[in-house]
Order: sequence, then C-alpha cells, then structure tokens
Amino acid sequence: MKEISEILKAYSKAKTEGKRTALATVVKVEGSSYRQPGARMLVTEEGRLTGAISGGCLEGDALRKALLSINQKQNKLITYNTNNEDDIELGLQLGCNGIVHILFEYIDDEAENNPIQILQQLELERKEAVIVTVFSIKRNAQQIGTALFFRKDSPALSYKNDVLNLIPDVKEVLETKTSIIKKLPAENDNEALIEYIKPPISLVIAGAGNDIQPLVKMAAILGWKITIGDGRATHAIEKRFPQADSIKAVKPEQFLENILIDEQTCALLMTHNYKYDLTVLKALLETNCRYIGILGPKTKLNRMLDDLQNEGIQVSQEQLKRIYSPVGLDIGAETSEEIALSIVSEIKAFSTGKSGTSLKYKPGKIHDEIHYGT
Repeated sequence: MKEISEILKAYSKAKTEGKRTALATVVKVEGSSYRQPGARMLVTEEGRLTGAISGGCLEGDALRKALLSINQKQNKLITYNTNNEDDIELGLQLGCNGIVHILFEYIDDEAENNPIQILQQLELERKEAVIVTVFSIKRNAQQIGTALFFRKDSPALSYKNDVLNLIPDVKEVLETKTSIIKKLPAENDNEALIEYIKPPISLVIAGAGNDIQPLVKMAAILGWKITIGDGRATHAIEKRFPQADSIKAVKPEQFLENILIDEQTCALLMTHNYKYDLTVLKALLETNCRYIGILGPKTKLNRMLDDLQNEGIQVSQEQLKRIYSPVGLDIGAETSEEIALSIVSEIKAFSTGKSGTSLKYKPGKIHDEIHYGT
C-alpha cells in the first residue's frame, strides 16, 4: 500500500507540472521474480520513476517501454524472460529464473476512472478492497488494463462495463483475502489479475520514550500509520517523532479515545510505566485488536494478569492469543534499534501470517504464488 501511496503523490506532482505519465504493473509471473503481481511503478515523460517492478534489473528497459506507451498513448504488455542470462535482445542478464509480464498503461488525465483514479479510491477509506487489471499476453492484443475497483458495501467503480461480470470472482477474492488470476472467455485470450489489497498497518504505541524513536522511523519506512500516546507532555511531542501521524499527551484511561481499531491495527505497550500499560491493556482487551505487544519480561505479563484477576477481570484464552509478550522476534536484540527491528519484524510476520523464521528453512519458493481462479 505504501508503494501505491507514493505513486499517487508522484502522479499528483507530475500532473501539477503538466507532465504525462504511464503506470507499469506486474500482472503475471511464471517461475521466480523479485516482485510479484500487483507491483507497480509510475513513470513520467522525463523519466522519473516511483515504485518498483523488479529489484532494479528491469527498470531501465521498462522506462523505454513506458515512454513509448506515453508517446503513443496506448497500453502495452511486455514480457521479460529472465531464465536466459544470455538474452541478446534484452541484454539484461537477469538470471531470476522466471517470466515476468508487465502492463504499461498510458494515463489519460481526462478519462473517467483511469488507472490512477481507481487507485485513489484506496486512500478514501481504511477498508480492504479489490482491484482488477485485465491483460492479454497474446501478441498485439488490445490491453484493457486497470478496469475495476470494488469495496464491500460500496458500488463497484469500473473503467469497462463488461468487466462487471467478474464481480462474483471479486467478492470471492475479498472473502478469501487471496489474489488470483482468472482466464476470461474471449477471443483475445484476456486474463484478469484480481488483486486483494488491505489497508496499511495502523501501529498504536503507548509510550514516547527514546526507545520509541527508532521504532517509529522503521515503521514509517514501511508506510505504516503511526499513533503515539503517552502521559508525559514533555515526551509526546511532534519534534521527537516527526514521522508519526498522530501524537498526543493523554491519560491512560483516555488513551483509546478517537483511535480506530480495525483488523490491521497493532498495539504496543512501551511506556515503562507499569500502571499506565496495565490500564491501556485493560482497554485493549475489550476491543478487536488482534495484536497487543508488551515490552518487558514474561514476569511483567504474569503480574498484569494477576492484577486484572484481582480486579475481577478474567483474561480468556482467546484474549491471551492476541497478547505478544515479550514482544518481538528472538534475534538477540539489546539496543533500542535492535529491539525496534525485532518488534517491527514480528508485526510484519504476524500481519502476513508468517512464522518469522529464516527463509533458509522454508521449502519451496520465497513468495506465495498467485493461482488461477476457477
């Protein structure tokens, strides 16, 4: 989602400057590739790139293809075969062992529901959504491109009306939270990348000490939305956390006021004030927050549970599953920067349903494949 947000900002700047643009999207991968379907990059006519469609090996040639799309005002699909290190035609010597299909879309500012306008819908609400991109790997086929935006309880936004036939598949993707590629019954062999997109992680931090600063910097790099609250007015100030989206000096009883808790919210208790953390924990347990990280040893959590029980609050097994204490992955972290890395890594693994173990021991491919829908 961060990549899309940066693309939208870059497009807004280019439009203000009167610069034409094209959007490059990885729509299909066969074998291995650095980026997966849904990766995007905006290209301006003077060659400014925002986002990425590879680890850097495709961008040079992709720039030329994007400029061609801009000058011809046409969508184009280009296939890169990275299996062949001696590919004379490309001269890229990629060696990624895969075939990558990239769609280049000319952005017509005057066209209703153009690709950028469809992507802009993602930032209007903090809700999961689906975007459909229609393409064909058939040579010289017409490329429809980014064609539909769908969000539950909202009308579908479509660039091409005939794509509305995909709504049942779109609803299934929204339900399963898994992107698919679907072959369409058409003479030009169209396929559709039906892409599930969830909002960025909302990181809610109780604490504004010095050890929070590297944590906020790392979370900001990942594009997470960051809210900080602390009882100390001298600490909870913008100057100390310029990357945070919201900072407030607040009593623990009012900590959660005006904070939206959704499926993408992760909370951290790091005030180094036991009573403050305990009060916020009590409030969080009454929400649907799926991840509650507590800094400190297990003895701290055990003390918290005992104190809650003495107040007549019995923490259920289901609630305990949502508590991560001690917070963070076991990487031998000691400094505040290392602890921040440990915490951010655990939250990232949690949000993607991964274990956080070394890729060395993962069987099969690094990335989960996007399969064909039925």
